[in-house]
Amino acid sequence: MADKKHVLVIDDQDMIRDVIKNVLSQSGYTVVGAANGAAGLKVLAMQQVDLVITDILMPEMEGIETIIEVRKSHPEIKIMAISGGGRSQNFQPLRIAGKIGADITLAKPFEAEDLLSAVEKLFAPSRARATRTS
Repeated sequence: MADKKHVLVIDDQDMIRDVIKNVLSQSGYTVVGAANGAAGLKVLAMQQVDLVITDILMPEMEGIETIIEVRKSHPEIKIMAISGGGRSQNFQPLRIAGKIGADITLAKPFEAEDLLSAVEKLFAPSRARATRTS
């Protein structure tokens, strides 16, 4: 990795947030966490971030609203949406996230390799990033 990328992980589940932070930190990323979208937006106001990884279903400020706000205030930031819930016929949060601005989506549970592969795709030159994962 030429320059160290900064990643913000937003997830209301401490364990999931910590695992993602550890996996990315061990791969050379600088990582900070937030427990919900509102806290994540406060971090964005104070720090340079290259990628936001946000859960969709969270209390206080959920991921869809977070993605919309990040897109408005920081259109240059890459966004990955993650979710393990709401996979009903009428509510598909990852599909919605992709439509409103997430660059890539990843369904929980996922392996560390899947996470790293998705992050690397986001930071690859644009021609190598033609497909989304869902």
